[in-house]
Amino acid sequence: MDENLHSLQRRLIELRMAHADLDDRIDSEPADAGNDELELRRLKKRRLLLRDEIARLEIELEPPEPA
Repeated sequence: MDENLHSLQRRLIELRMAHADLDDRIDSEPADAGNDELELRRLKKRRLLLRDEIARLEIELEPPEPA
């Protein structure tokens, strides 16, 4: 169980790093420079998928307390 918990925490860290990298990449792309609009949309979609996966893992690692 402990090993699984550590692997989930490690995965969460990796996902957060990937999300931050995408944030930086998206923010560094000038919107008016005629960049590939499709590529920018793909990056944003990937960022959202990472955010969803991060949220899922956070819930799995810290389940809600009973009311």
